[in-house]
Amino acid sequence: MTPIDKQKIVDSVPQRGFFGHPKGLFTLFFTEFWERFSYYGMRAILVYYMYYEVTKGGLGLPEPTALAIMSIYGSLVYMSGIIGGWVADRLIGTSNSVFYGGILIMLGHIALAIPGSFPLFVVSMVLIVLGTGLLKPNVSSIVGDLYNENDARRDSGFSIFYMGINLGAFISPFIVGKIGTNYSFHLGFSFAAVGMLVGLIVFIISKRKNLGLAGSYIANPLSAHEKKKVFSIFGAAVLVIAILCAILIPNGWLTFDRFVALVGILGILIPTIYFISMYRSPKTTKVERSRLLAYIPLFIASVMFWAIQEQGSTILANYADKRTQLHFAGINISPAWFQSMNPLFIIVLAPIFGWFWIKLGDKNPSIPKKFSFGLLFAGLSFIVILLPAYLGGTDSLVNPLWLVLSYFVVVLGELCLSPVGLSATTKLAPAAFSAQTMSLWFLSNAAAQAINAQIVKFYKPETEMIYFGVIGGMAILLGIILFIISPIIQKHMQGIK
Repeated sequence: MTPIDKQKIVDSVPQRGFFGHPKGLFTLFFTEFWERFSYYGMRAILVYYMYYEVTKGGLGLPEPTALAIMSIYGSLVYMSGIIGGWVADRLIGTSNSVFYGGILIMLGHIALAIPGSFPLFVVSMVLIVLGTGLLKPNVSSIVGDLYNENDARRDSGFSIFYMGINLGAFISPFIVGKIGTNYSFHLGFSFAAVGMLVGLIVFIISKRKNLGLAGSYIANPLSAHEKKKVFSIFGAAVLVIAILCAILIPNGWLTFDRFVALVGILGILIPTIYFISMYRSPKTTKVERSRLLAYIPLFIASVMFWAIQEQGSTILANYADKRTQLHFAGINISPAWFQSMNPLFIIVLAPIFGWFWIKLGDKNPSIPKKFSFGLLFAGLSFIVILLPAYLGGTDSLVNPLWLVLSYFVVVLGELCLSPVGLSATTKLAPAAFSAQTMSLWFLSNAAAQAINAQIVKFYKPETEMIYFGVIGGMAILLGIILFIISPIIQKHMQGIK
């Protein structure tokens, strides 16, 4: 798509009407608010649903298995974004992808809400994985369509959008988490389904008036010949996978551990292939190739960051359930409530960070330097959570404020890296691969959680200090290296700041 086409899209969007930002930000803010309400509400109780005993309404899986499944599930959710980005760029556009993705997510939560067996649980996971892959990267990509490339409001707009994400994520663990852990997991999942339904209604009602042409175009449409070829390959691939599963699973050749290893390999292999394909594409200009090279170290830094942050729903969720005092200051605390700490701090701090970046103006730190700060804070958050074991051992329950402090520190890093990364992706993306580059950004999270699925098995009370210390130390070291080489990365960005 040419710059003139992009300007036509910007001109079609009412540019004032939501806190000084385009009106379309309202539509996307509340669509993502309700989608995140459903997703994080479900996620707040999912790991407990997996490892709680059947008599308590759970599936009764071993804890290490539940933690690994949680990481694999998270990895596949973000990995599927590459499919969602491709579908948007080549077939149906970003707006339609958001709509159909929301429907699949809602159906997945409905499947979880039905009391059943492990196979029904797997079906629900497949639906949510595919739906989130369609919705999440594309709704963020539409936010980028609302602004001119040089619009000073762009970073601030993404910060406001990011706050909407976290408002939904903050509220849902208190509602879905309390209902799920105190009454019924399946009733909790029902509330998650209702949240996604509300998000779909908001999107359908307000998109025509507020979004203009944003999300309505297909960036790189398939020709009729290409469509026939793609659908043939897709059908053949589905058939081959079905046959392989029918042979490998019953014979014990495809075990859970091997599946985890396979996802781990794909988490690294898929983004590598995508970088190479976009870099070598004739549709990618010389300037865009330089920007892609600059994007690689940012992607690696993002993987390291999310490898720590995403353990909030696995290792730290287990830590909240097993190692934390849940009766504190006269209050009985649900372990699911700690999942609200991360979004709570983002809600409080996101406006401050958004204001701060604008206030700095030309003195703003470069994108690579902001990423390095994100890694430093992420590493420190794991150093914080190892201190209780160092000071009091691993046998006694920990004051919940330690866990709250760890979530607070990692949020400082998240606000340096995540909204900045979303904005940088829309700036650095080749024009022909706009939605797919956003999907590539989310693949950094997929790669991180694929790695986590391999390492969560090493977490035990007796290895707690080593586990947090090694991972936290690696993040701090990588942050220092990134800060040092940031001028080289900035040079390759070819004028993008």
